[in-house]
Amino acid sequence: MKSNKQFILSIDQGTSGTKALVFDQQGKVVAKATVPLKTHYLDGGMVEQDPEDIYQNVLEAVGICLADFQFKDHALDEIKTCGISNQRETFLLWDQKGKPLYNAVVWQCKRSIAVCDRLKEANLEPLISEKTGLIIDPYFSGTKLIWLYENEPAIQSAMDAGEAYFGTVDTWLLFRLTNGNSYLTDYTNASRTLFFNLDTLDWDGELLEKMGLSGLQLPEVKPSSTAFGESDFDGLLDRALPIFSMIGDSHAAAFGEACFDPGTAKATLGTGCSVLMNVGEKRKTSGHGMVSTICWSTEDQVNYALEGVIVTCGATIEWLKNELGLIQDSRETEVMARAVSSNQGVYLVPAFSGLGAPHWDMKRKASLLGMTFDTGKNHIVRAALESIPYQIKDVIGAMEEDSQLNLEVLNVDGGISANGFVIGFLADLLEKPVSRVGIADVSALGAAYLAGLKAGIFQDLSHLQQLQQKHQTISNGQRDSIKVAYAGWQKAVSGISG
Repeated sequence: MKSNKQFILSIDQGTSGTKALVFDQQGKVVAKATVPLKTHYLDGGMVEQDPEDIYQNVLEAVGICLADFQFKDHALDEIKTCGISNQRETFLLWDQKGKPLYNAVVWQCKRSIAVCDRLKEANLEPLISEKTGLIIDPYFSGTKLIWLYENEPAIQSAMDAGEAYFGTVDTWLLFRLTNGNSYLTDYTNASRTLFFNLDTLDWDGELLEKMGLSGLQLPEVKPSSTAFGESDFDGLLDRALPIFSMIGDSHAAAFGEACFDPGTAKATLGTGCSVLMNVGEKRKTSGHGMVSTICWSTEDQVNYALEGVIVTCGATIEWLKNELGLIQDSRETEVMARAVSSNQGVYLVPAFSGLGAPHWDMKRKASLLGMTFDTGKNHIVRAALESIPYQIKDVIGAMEEDSQLNLEVLNVDGGISANGFVIGFLADLLEKPVSRVGIADVSALGAAYLAGLKAGIFQDLSHLQQLQQKHQTISNGQRDSIKVAYAGWQKAVSGISG
């Protein structure tokens, strides 16, 4: 008897490992596996991963996940499609046969600082910003690619001969999974390279020429939800499964959080924080240190976004624990923060690695301000927690000004979204609803949603919205005291820069 059940395999290939999950028709997880991935931190700020390790890491995670799926009495032929979300900006180079020319260069790698300085001195930043929406920074792929061309003779000769194939992690996985039959990427991953044009939605020949990368082989760029190819995952399946979505992980999280309309935004509260705001079907340019990027895309629709990167979020809580010894476990912080009625004018500006958007002062140092003899450890813990909503408010305010849109709702995910004090304070500060989707693997969910749309498992965006079960926190209306507290934060931040 033929089953009517339809499931989606979703792969979330991240920097620290790969998660493979199977979702059902209601967007619920029915099987899951996580396999760690080794990263090589080398001298000179170089960060690399082994290309074969990445591919085998994915196969291992998928294999364990499929075994879990079958153990729960499901049949593999009930899985109808696959979606992939991936660590952004990390890239690889390989030859026509799929043999890597070098290790994967990870987004964290800083080897191209001098290249960035040179491009800025050549006054290329206005042109790059106008076309790509990005700033010149080692974070994005392009400058590290220039470094490889100038410092690795084998890569230089391969590129000059037109025999170097470029790809972000999604493209590498697709190329391997389809035995070289599919050489494609999606708009979101392409938009993080420094040579993708946000207006034409294609690679920009002028930028490639100015960067000396004209000989590079580049994948065809597609919407995030389309037919990318098919794979049996190296024999893990007895038939080829269609791969119907590929998308960068932060964008996948926005889609998984149902940021479908202009003015909806998501904040991933991890070690740092990525805030992504949907600005609609026309790109918006930032005057406040945000990058302009693709939010998500289907075959029918492309939505743009503004993105603000906050450098230090959860890392502040780790500092309280590991360096100051004020807490044993991050879960203690909520009770400690609530134990005092206010911060008593104590502010922690967490510029441990500089300040990101919208300040972009990477030379700043962290500081703890406003302490008296009445200040106790609960005040310091509260100040640390409050620094997270304050920074998000800074970014959202800049985004609203840039986009001329008002934030409708902020969707949050990541480990700190479980902290009730942070979420309540954030809702009060923004005076807007803050929603938690209640699933840890929201990037994988977004990739599954996009694949399911193409496969016909989900009808449309409104169908996906109906599947969402969000826990919403509304402002308690403590506006006056919150405004005073935020004004103090703004003084603390500007005081450091002064």
